[in-house]
Amino acid sequence: MVNPKLKDKLVDQLFHAVLLLRDEEECYQFFEDVCTMGEIKALAQRLHVARMLWERNTYQQVEEETGASTATISRVKRYLQYGAGGYGLVLERLSKQEKV
Repeated sequence: MVNPKLKDKLVDQLFHAVLLLRDEEECYQFFEDVCTMGEIKALAQRLHVARMLWERNTYQQVEEETGASTATISRVKRYLQYGAGGYGLVLERLSKQEKV
């Protein structure tokens, strides 16, 4: 379910734009223009934290491998458990893709 506080025309436009990207190279081009390097790295780090938690790694293992703060790890874990399901959706698909 979409959070009504997030949903608006501008966010719709952003997500539609992302869905138009055809490959990893286009993603690099778009995100480099839209986000700062720090924002991209933070998003990537959060996904890696989510993946490690999903794989049942401990907070200590996650912190050591990712360099994420315990606050970030806790926040990601909370969204993994109680969020909209986006992390789980993507992690399942990544897992299936990697098995092929």
